[in-house]
Amino acid sequence: MAVDSITVDIIENALKNIKEEMDVTLFRSAMSPVIREQHDCFPMITDPEGRMVVGNFGSHVPEVVNQFPEGIFEGDVIFVSDPYSCGGSISHVNDWMIILPIFNKGELLGYSSMFGHVMDVGGPVPSSMPVTATTIFGEGVRFPPVKLFDKGVLNDAIIKIVKANTRTPMENYSDLMAIVASCRTAEKRVKELCDRFGVEDYLSALDALLARTNKMMRQLIQNFLPTEKVSFEDYIDDDGLGNGPFKMKLTIWREGDNAYFDWTGTDKQSPGPINYYLSEPMFKMFIGSFLISVFDPAINFNDGFYDVLHIETPEGCLMRPKSPAALGCRTHALSRLFDVLSGALSLNTPENSPAAGYGTSPYFIYSGYDEEGRYFNLMEVMYGGLPGRPIGDGLDGHSWWPAFVNIPTEYLETYYPLMVNSYKTGTDSGGAGLHRGGNCNEKLYTCLADGTVSIHDDRSKLQPWGINGGEPGSSSSKMLIKKNGVKIPIASKVDNVVVEKGDQILFITGGSGGWGDPLERDVEKVQLEVRRGLVSKEKALNSYGVFLTDEFNVDYVGTEEARAKIRQERGQLEAFSFGNRDKVVNSIL
Repeated sequence: MAVDSITVDIIENALKNIKEEMDVTLFRSAMSPVIREQHDCFPMITDPEGRMVVGNFGSHVPEVVNQFPEGIFEGDVIFVSDPYSCGGSISHVNDWMIILPIFNKGELLGYSSMFGHVMDVGGPVPSSMPVTATTIFGEGVRFPPVKLFDKGVLNDAIIKIVKANTRTPMENYSDLMAIVASCRTAEKRVKELCDRFGVEDYLSALDALLARTNKMMRQLIQNFLPTEKVSFEDYIDDDGLGNGPFKMKLTIWREGDNAYFDWTGTDKQSPGPINYYLSEPMFKMFIGSFLISVFDPAINFNDGFYDVLHIETPEGCLMRPKSPAALGCRTHALSRLFDVLSGALSLNTPENSPAAGYGTSPYFIYSGYDEEGRYFNLMEVMYGGLPGRPIGDGLDGHSWWPAFVNIPTEYLETYYPLMVNSYKTGTDSGGAGLHRGGNCNEKLYTCLADGTVSIHDDRSKLQPWGINGGEPGSSSSKMLIKKNGVKIPIASKVDNVVVEKGDQILFITGGSGGWGDPLERDVEKVQLEVRRGLVSKEKALNSYGVFLTDEFNVDYVGTEEARAKIRQERGQLEAFSFGNRDKVVNSIL
C-alpha cells in the first residue's frame, strides 16, 4: 500500500530540515568566506535513482556514478570539479562537489551531495577566474569524478594534489572536508528517518513527493505558459577580450501540460570565459526554480517535474559551448538567463512578470602580501538591484540567488588588509515605476597593503530593462582612486589591477528595471524614499512627477501639474523599456 499523506508530509519536512542542517554544518566548518559567510553552496538529497528530492540544484548523480564501472559502495565519497565531466552540474572549476551514497544495511537509499565555491584552484591569477582565459586549461586544476574515499579509506594522493595546486591550501583542504562533513550529516539523518518509518515507507514517500511536484508543475505550465511560440532576447556586454555583445535568445511554448524551451538564435560560444555550459538537467532546475518562486512558492522544488520540460540548446552556442571552452566568468550568462526567461514569459502576460535585474554575479578579488609577509586572497561576491515586480518594489542591493548573503564588514576588516569606507545603496539606480526597481550597491574599499585587484561584472554598457512602463535601471561602473587623488576608470572584466597601500576601489553594481507606470506610484512613498536617499529630488520630479519643496514636503498642486505635463509629453508607454540597448548593440555590431 502507498504511504499515507501525513507520513509523506512529515518526511518531506524532515528532509528539508536535513538540507538546512547540511548548510549549517558547512558554514561552521568551512574557511573560505564565499562559503562560510556568503553561502555559495548547494545541498541536495536524492532517491536511489539519483533524482533530487530536496535541494537547491538539479540532480547530476546518475551521470557521475555511471563513470565508475566497478560500482559505488558504502564508504565511498566522490569528488568532482570538472564541469565537462559531470554534465555542467557545476559550472566552473572553483566549484568543488561531493557525492556520497547513503546505504542502510547494504541497501542504497539515495545520495547526499553538496558543492561550494573554493577560493583558488591554481591557474595564472589569484582566485582562478582569469578574464583572459580562452580555454578551461587556463583556469586552474580540475578533477574528473574520483573517489576521495574508497570504501572509507581516504585517497591521500588527491589531498596532496589539491594542496599543491592552490594559493590557499589550508582553506581549500578545510572547505573540502567541510563539504564531506555536510554530506555525512545528511547520511546520518536519512538513516534515522529510515529507522523511524522503515525503509519501504521512506522510499515510497520519496516517490510520492516527486509525483506531487510533477502534478503541480503540470498545472502551473497550463496556467502560465503560452501555447504559441514566443521569443525574447537579452545581451551580455562583452567577454573581457573585446568581443561582444553576446545575444541570449530563448523561445518558449507549451503543448498541453508539457513545456518547451529553445535557445536557437543564441550567439556562438565566446572566445573568452563567459560561456555557460548549461546542461539540460540544470536548465530544467532553473526553469522550475523560477516558475515556482514566481507563480507558486508552495510547490516543493525537486526533480519530479523534469519529464514535462523539454530543452533544445544548440551545441557550440554560448549556453552549450564545446570543450575546452573557458567557463570562469560564466555567471553573467547564468544570471542573465533568468532575465531572458522572465522576458519570454512576460510577452503574453506582462502583468505577471518582473522587470530585469542587475543580471550578473559581480566579483571583487583582492590579493597580495600584508606587511607581515602573509599571503591573503579575498574573493567577495557582490550584489545589485532586484527587479520591480507585480507585487511590489525590487530589493535594493540583493543577491539574485536568495540564499546568498554579504560578507560582514567586520569579517573583511579582521581577516584582510582593507577598510570598508562605505557600503550603501546607489541613489536613483533602480528604474522608476509603480513598483520601483531595486537600487544597486556602492562599496568603497581602501587597500591597506600593496597587491592586485581583479573585477568580474557586467551590465556596464547595457541597462536592465523596465516593464509595463517602468524605466530601465542603471549600469555598473568601477573606479580606482589613487592615494594622490587621481581617478582611473576600471573595466567591468579585468585581471591584476595593481594597487598600492592607500589606494581605493569604488565598486558600483547595476540597478534594476522598474515595473509599471511611475506616475501611478504613491506620492508619499516617493517622498519617503527621497528623504531616505533612495531617490533624488530631481528623479522624483522628472520620473515620478512628484514636486518636493526644499524641506522635502509635497507640493500637491505642483505634483498634479508635473504629472499632467509628463503624461502629455511622453506618449503611450511601451511594454518594455530597454534604455540604451539598441544604441549600444547597433554601434558595436
